[in-house]
Amino acid sequence: MPEPVLLPGGGWRLWRHFALRGPGFPVTGVLRLAPPGLAEAADRLGAGAEPAGADWQSFESAFADAAVETARELQTIAGRPDFRAAVAWQNRAVLHTGIAPFLSWTPSAAGRTSMPRQREELVAHYWQRFCVKNDTIGFFGPVGWATLDPELRGVELDPGTGLISRSEVFFSSWSIDELARTLDRDPGLRPWLAPRRLPYLRIGEAQVGLPGRPPQPVSELERQVLLRCDGVRPARDIQRELADRAVPRQVEEVLDQLVRRRWIVWRLEVPATAHPERHLRETLERVGDPAVREPALAGLAVLERGRDRVQAAGTDAEELVAALAALEADFARLTQAPAQREKGARTAPNRSLVYADCRRSATARVGSAVLEALTPLELCLTASRWMTDRFAEVVGARITEAYRRLCARHGTVDLGSLWFECLPAPHSRSIADIDAIQAEMRERWAAVIAAPEGVRRVERASADIAEQVHKAFGEPGTGWSLSRYASPDVMLIAEDLPAVERGEFSLVLGELHLAMNTLGASLFVTQHPDREELVAETTADFPGPRLVPMLPKELPLIRWSARSRPALDRPQDYYVALVDHTADPRRPRTVRCADVVVEERAGRLVAELPDGAVFDLLDVFCHAMTNRVMDRFRIRPDADHSPRVTVDKMVISRETWRFAAGQLPFATEKSEAKRFVRARQWRAGAELPRHVFVVSPAEPRPFYVDFDSPVYVNILAKAIRRLAARDPWARLTVSEMLPTPEQAWLTDDLGNRYTSELRFVAVDRSKVPGGAG
Repeated sequence: MPEPVLLPGGGWRLWRHFALRGPGFPVTGVLRLAPPGLAEAADRLGAGAEPAGADWQSFESAFADAAVETARELQTIAGRPDFRAAVAWQNRAVLHTGIAPFLSWTPSAAGRTSMPRQREELVAHYWQRFCVKNDTIGFFGPVGWATLDPELRGVELDPGTGLISRSEVFFSSWSIDELARTLDRDPGLRPWLAPRRLPYLRIGEAQVGLPGRPPQPVSELERQVLLRCDGVRPARDIQRELADRAVPRQVEEVLDQLVRRRWIVWRLEVPATAHPERHLRETLERVGDPAVREPALAGLAVLERGRDRVQAAGTDAEELVAALAALEADFARLTQAPAQREKGARTAPNRSLVYADCRRSATARVGSAVLEALTPLELCLTASRWMTDRFAEVVGARITEAYRRLCARHGTVDLGSLWFECLPAPHSRSIADIDAIQAEMRERWAAVIAAPEGVRRVERASADIAEQVHKAFGEPGTGWSLSRYASPDVMLIAEDLPAVERGEFSLVLGELHLAMNTLGASLFVTQHPDREELVAETTADFPGPRLVPMLPKELPLIRWSARSRPALDRPQDYYVALVDHTADPRRPRTVRCADVVVEERAGRLVAELPDGAVFDLLDVFCHAMTNRVMDRFRIRPDADHSPRVTVDKMVISRETWRFAAGQLPFATEKSEAKRFVRARQWRAGAELPRHVFVVSPAEPRPFYVDFDSPVYVNILAKAIRRLAARDPWARLTVSEMLPTPEQAWLTDDLGNRYTSELRFVAVDRSKVPGGAG
């Protein structure tokens, strides 16, 4: 590795490689939906009085004409093959139920009845996401890459050729799991499958232990079978190894009985991986019976060919729709299962059979000017470390209490028993704990910033507040392995890139993801030009082995799926199965929680693995703890108004407002023209900027609003009505859009501008790297 790149204070290292995130459609797209001059005309009508008279009639006529022109513009957008391809990936049915009838409609003032207006809003809603949201999904949210180069002063951008340099279509893990379940119905496959005992099952001399249950007696034959159920030995090999103790039929009966008792699983399993079909193919190719193997491989090949057709379709909307439909038909025929999963609380993000991830052609190099301006980020990271350290201290104490209870009952404690004792992980009281810690962090930040009441802008110098930050958040702590990481999103505001070299720029801190390295997720790793470079960055952080808990394949409540699973594992790292067993059992250094001993040594809990390797126990709880803190960094309390806070050249908190949905009467105005005028009057009275993002408890994700655009005002009004119907006092949050659309600097080879953010990885240098002791 070259010399480390450090933040100005020296306490945090930045990975040289970072993500350049941005959408796949130019930001100017949303500006096309703001009719020229209409907002100014609305503002000239004055405030307070009921619109009437000649001026109002003139405005109504202009509004109707502008609405028709906007509808035509939306039809132009909806007719774009790349837009329809993007919608096909999101919700293919919408193309038939919403987009197609909208394109066949002839816009007119009289014809803009309820249904056409709904379809206008449908297109505009997708369009704002594709143009201004820095998502990472498919070709309309490609993964871009950039590097830090302290030898460079400003920012250099290589737009590459076209928008996308690489695209790949992946199977969702659930789709291959469903095929595996179908193939598993063939009884001829069973002898070739490797039974696997549950990871928390403990095998004694004459009994079996399960967490929270009394020991269960086992016969010697059952014990010998259980010892061989390692997920690697096929059932036929177990039968052969025990031939001197029992005939094959007896061993099969024991296996069946162990399945019924839920001590083992004996089925065709596919580990969590970006390419589950490859592992399934490898497993099937090990089947020695051609009569069983070949039909199973043929079924898999059908889906693989369907996936390849989807990939070949690219952004050809018609061919993409046909390819997706054909793949779903083949899947339904092979598995007799639905090819689309219903959206719901128990469904992870990937509801379709396949998904696409792409790499952006544009790359960038970021130099010392930006690095020097990141000083305020280090102050924020100091506070984030305080939060994670305090959380580790509180949760660690609660886990220790659970450990001591188990010790008092049983004398010794295995990891499986402790894990179950602490459920829901990391502890049943962990949400209340982090709520209290977050509230305290906000109070301390408020004292540091000391914003006067009622102001809209607060400016501080890092040199002036550094001592206060250190005093408020500098208490030493230990944290856990992942808490060494933070993944901040930083946005660049500059007239153009030469302005950065001149120092004429500013930065905006977006989300600060705590205790996690988001670039280690599969969706990023699979799109990096050289995975080994990211592995090398990881090894610089953790020179020794890590203890990595196995995660379930999906966790719907936190939108966890195969795309977001950690993918920077190394051969020297250990995997430990807790409840789910989602790694390849053939992988070396893969252990079960029942085989891990937990002990208290020198005042801390440690986990000792079967080979003698020792890790801090919190490493086992690392993902569960990160899940509690990852989105908790906020420097301001939830108030009706929070000012923009700028430290040096970095905005560390955007200006925000909170409004009760039932207190916004413009949203219920029936006339579109009056609604637009009154929304602008409300916006002026609240001193909101033109471009904002809105978060509503009734909406699945934040959305963009341009108050110069009637269609986006309509979308806002509808969201307000939905929220008010649920609870009139429920609040929606409005945040200034910063940078604004006019401040985009990321371009493609045609000069189109895109919104963007830099997703860094910061590593705490004050912490001792985790690893085997």
